[in-house]
Amino acid sequence: MLNISDILRVFTDTIILSQLTTSDSYGYAINKNICKLTNSLLELKEATLYTSFRRLEESGYIDSYWGNETGTARRRYYTITQKGRIFLKENKTDWKKIKSIYEIFIEWYQDIELYHYIGYLNYFENDISSIYNLWEESKNR
Repeated sequence: MLNISDILRVFTDTIILSQLTTSDSYGYAINKNICKLTNSLLELKEATLYTSFRRLEESGYIDSYWGNETGTARRRYYTITQKGRIFLKENKTDWKKIKSIYEIFIEWYQDIELYHYIGYLNYFENDISSIYNLWEESKNR
């Protein structure tokens, strides 16, 4: 079972690897693109980003090299490896599972909220299916 720090670590690694599937890039550009794609809802802290790069490189999921820029500071570029592509594919599958689990609990919470809101929980003597049917009917109106 994953704990929250494992989930966040895998989340960050997956996002970074997905950014490298189309071309090599460097840290600032990757973070800027993540920010752009999410309408500034997600921006990785520099320490998080570079810790993830180090972890991914040590695991063999990415390689890095120094760019040949002139007139600017040298940039360290990252490229995804074949092992990294396999890991990314596995992570995407895992995230779909995590998302479905999350949705189950969100829906369950909404159902419980609805039961309390309607006030029928005692009336139906905990007959969840009757309450659920009422809720389904109300959604279709």
